Amino acid sequence: MQVQAIGMPWYTRDNWPRLMAMFEDRHKLHRTYNEWLRAAEAGCKAQEVKGVRVIRANIDPDDFAHWCKAKGLNLDANGRMAFANEVAYRTVAGGL
Repeated sequence: MQVQAIGMPWYTRDNWPRLMAMFEDRHKLHRTYNEWLRAAEAGCKAQEVKGVRVIRANIDPDDFAHWCKAKGLNLDANGRMAFANEVAYRTVAGGL
């Protein structure tokens, strides 16, 4: 049986201002945490309806910055998705 899962970058309200200040592509993101949360929850539901397991990868500003630097990634969408997918992989692989 194949497990289909994706990682989704996830933010907390408390970390939102710091993350928006550090993301290189912040101009492409939602203006407020509430706007982002509504869109993210809708995105999760849309994937779950298709049978995809969504792993919410909490992005801590300090940990994420260190992780990106270690991987040679920018603090942008590509970095966020790589991080979220790694969290999803570890979560699913650990649960098998």
